[in-house]
Amino acid sequence: MSDRYATGTEEEREEAVEAASLAVQRGELVVLPTDTVYGIGADAFDPAAVRGLLAAKGRGREMPPPVLVSAVTTLDALAVRVPGYARALVEAFWPGPLTLVCHQQTSLQWDLGDTRGTVAVRMPDHEVAREILERTGPLAVSSANKTGMPAATDADQAEEMLGDAVAVIVDAGESPGGEASTIVDCTGPQGRALRRGALSLEQLNEVLEPLGATITDEG
Repeated sequence: MSDRYATGTEEEREEAVEAASLAVQRGELVVLPTDTVYGIGADAFDPAAVRGLLAAKGRGREMPPPVLVSAVTTLDALAVRVPGYARALVEAFWPGPLTLVCHQQTSLQWDLGDTRGTVAVRMPDHEVAREILERTGPLAVSSANKTGMPAATDADQAEEMLGDAVAVIVDAGESPGGEASTIVDCTGPQGRALRRGALSLEQLNEVLEPLGATITDEG
């Protein structure tokens, strides 16, 4: 069974962040709030924990989880050859509901699944999530749900689906966004939208048009 922590007061929040951070360090899974939907997270550099995350969701290695970070600068620790248009999107939309798929640093000692040399990175616009990330470092985080089920937008839904698999649930109330992030493939000369989410193509392209770049829709 998982331990559940509220975040209503300063003291509760500190206790919740500390409990989640310690669980991650022990190689356990946690449910954490984000600005989009609730997520299930594991230490990105702990292959056994990441395997546990995929198993909890009922996913295979062919669907590697994205990595959440607490600072823009961490992107360059995880990714290489980040194009200018991707940096423009980061400047405009991070922290926020935008996930960028980039070429990963080859020196990273991790195993997120079958990533084909890429990493999907996002900086969430949620203070509790970022406080946890500041203590744990990058977390592999996928939406808190069993595969094929709707993503959890509150702690109750997350607990119902994943309570047996996680050590700690951080409850920060209803998700402010409720819609998954938009995913953009930034591994080529032009960006491609892999998943439409909280940010529209129009919003992305408004930022890129002055640079002479555009995001195309893979669908």
